[in-house]
Amino acid sequence: MRSRVRGWRRRPSPLRRRSDVVEAWTLLAVAVTLVVVAPLVGVFAAWWAHDDARATVKERREGRRQVRAEVVGRTSNAVPMAYGGRRPSANVTVRWTDPANGPRTATAHVPAGTRPGETVDVWLDSRGRGVAPPPDDTAVWQHTVTIGVCVTVGTGALILLGHTVVRHTAMSRRMAEWEAEWAHTEPEWTGRRA
Repeated sequence: MRSRVRGWRRRPSPLRRRSDVVEAWTLLAVAVTLVVVAPLVGVFAAWWAHDDARATVKERREGRRQVRAEVVGRTSNAVPMAYGGRRPSANVTVRWTDPANGPRTATAHVPAGTRPGETVDVWLDSRGRGVAPPPDDTAVWQHTVTIGVCVTVGTGALILLGHTVVRHTAMSRRMAEWEAEWAHTEPEWTGRRA
């Protein structure tokens, strides 16, 4: 026959130990913390990461400018590299006309397979050197979601680790209490002296 023992650690009972009560309340606290606190910590971390990433993108865009340039050099036969998680690109010489300084050339990243004579958009720094384009909104959101998820999972893991430590300590304490009571009760049952 199955008996009802649900909630026995919170009800008064001669079998209930202090460690049982501590473990029961700890389990309740862990459940609430996992459901409420860990996601909130993740949301706040994602919010901070989003603001930080947007500020970084704004700062990078202020130091760079985009121009339409004509490819004048040939791409090398080397394997194209995927720069910054974007599509594969290659370094090539490009030419554009700067309103203040006239015709200019520089080495810039262009999509792999671009042929001489084609017009491409390139990003330049304040000195006129070719640089990678600043991250777009998709990269900002990917960074935000990644930080939020990682912080939520990390917080949950930390909470579960703390619960494991408390549970192990409670179990050790419970076993020590049972051992002490058994040492007191055993002589009555077995007739041996301690």
